Parts: sequence; structure tokens; C-alpha cells
Amino acid sequence: MQLSVLDQSLARRPEEAPVALQETLQMARWCEQLGYGRFWVSEHHAFPSVAGSAPEVLLAAIGAATDTIRIGSGGIMLPHYSPYKVAEVFSLLANLYPGRVDLGIGRAPGADMSTAVALAPDGHPRFDRFPELTARLGEYLWQDSTQPLVSPKPPPGIPLWMLGSSPDSAVLAARLGLPYNLGLFINPQADPRLIAHYKRHFQPSDLQPAPHAILTLSVFCADDEDRARALLLAHDLNLFRFFSGETTGKSLTPEEAVAYPLGPRESAFIRSRAQSRAVGTPDQVWQQLRELAAAHDADEVMAVTNMYYFEDRKRSFELLIRHRPD
Repeated sequence: MQLSVLDQSLARRPEEAPVALQETLQMARWCEQLGYGRFWVSEHHAFPSVAGSAPEVLLAAIGAATDTIRIGSGGIMLPHYSPYKVAEVFSLLANLYPGRVDLGIGRAPGADMSTAVALAPDGHPRFDRFPELTARLGEYLWQDSTQPLVSPKPPPGIPLWMLGSSPDSAVLAARLGLPYNLGLFINPQADPRLIAHYKRHFQPSDLQPAPHAILTLSVFCADDEDRARALLLAHDLNLFRFFSGETTGKSLTPEEAVAYPLGPRESAFIRSRAQSRAVGTPDQVWQQLRELAAAHDADEVMAVTNMYYFEDRKRSFELLIRHRPD
């Protein structure tokens, strides 16, 4: 099973964004050294604990810091932008780093709705036009239209990935003949039949003659199960506090999370996400990964590992790939 990485430039507190971005560059080099297939970065806005608001900028730095690993966006939230401009940016990246660039796109705002309105050039987000914007982006990338031409000229075959966590994205990816990435870490209740539906209804395209699906999920791997669960608890509590508006921007450490008095809301939130990730020692994690990949009919697994400490994240990726079953 191919393994890949989605990095979200996790900042332990808002003022540590420079540290988070440098850790992303270090992590890209580390994952390349370990032998991971892809290293993607996400787009989030108005999220104090995530420094990665502009994946296209970050990818330029990651490409310069690495040599062979595929780099990509997980993803560009297309309703915010002009398809022509996105094609231009990724054509430039693909000319800088030939044969290494993936363009993943999504429809979600990647932010609260007030921020989405601020991102929209005219104050009106275009989520309902996502299929049209996607088709136009493909035309610009693959030069199916002659006016206007994208400059620099896009290298042949820049992959366009459809990201999603709902039936709409699976249906659209199948209809357009695109590879598909299911974000289980975003929607833990995503229907396990989505990828099977995508594959069953897939319409072959020139660049994608057969379907290919990635399952992206949270992975918390450590030498000791208790350590892995403490790291996961800190992530869950920090996410809950952000969603509920209870955070000041400073993340809880794993040590603070273990001592945190869980109330019914926190416990319910954690239970709702329990079946969507892999946590524990390498053997435990791989058992869960195999089960989840099989249940979702995934061809590839992409790991999101938002651990508080950078060294724990590095160790998790090391353990995961070095204990990969033959």
C-alpha cells in the first residue's frame, strides 16, 4: 500500500507560525528520506493553530527543499479563486519541479462563512459553481481551449485531484475522470461506500484511464500505546475547543490533555471520531489502516499526524513506514 502525507503546518500558538512553517519544510525532507510517495499541504483560513493558508506559496518552498517526493495541494479551495489563476500558479510550480506536482482541489470554504465571504472577490462565495470551475480549470491546464493561453505553458499531464468528504465530490470525480481523495479526517462519518461508488461510475479520461482513490485519515503512531493516545487526546481536545469557541489560540500539550477534566460534550466529540483514525503502536496502527483501507476500497493511504510535539510527529512517520507490512 502506498503511503503519503498531508501536513497542516500545526502551530502550537498563533505567534509560532514561523516555527510551524519551518517544521513543515523539515518534515517534507524527512518524509522524502523515509520513502513516502507524496507530501501535500492544506488550505485553512482563520484557524489560529494552522499556519498553512496559502498552499501554492508553501509548495514553492517545499519543492526547493526536496528533490524527488511528489508535492501537492490538499487542496486549493477553488470557489475562492479564478480557475485561470490557479492553472497559471500550478503550471509555474510544475515547470519549477517537473513531474512532481499534484493539484488537489476542493469545494469547502476551509474557513467559517464570514471568512469565505472575505475571500470572495465580490463578497459572494461560488460554491454552487464548483463543477463549472473545475471543468474550466481542466481546460486551462490541459490546453483544451486556445484563449487565453496559460503562461508558462503547462507541462503535459499535471494531475488534477478531486478532494472531498461527501457524495457530491465522489460523483463529480467519477464523471470528470479524476483521481479522488476522500478526507475521512474531515468527515469521520463519511459513507464507506463513497469510493466504491466513485470507482463503479468512473468515466475514463485521457490522463486517468482507471480510477484511483486515496483515503486521508489521522494517524497517531508511537512506540508506546499510552503515548499515542495522549497525543491523540491533545489533538481531539484542541480541535473541540476551536470548534466550540473555547480556545485562546494556545494548544493544550499532551500532558495537559491527560489531566483535562472531560465533560459530556468533549467525550461525545471524541467518540464521534473514534472509528476514523489509526492510533497506537505500529502493529496496532497497521491493523487499523488495513481495515479502514479495505472498508473504504482505498488504493492509497494519506496520513495526517497533528501531534503537539514535532519530534513525536517525526517518530510517528518513521514508525509507520518502517513497520509497513510486505
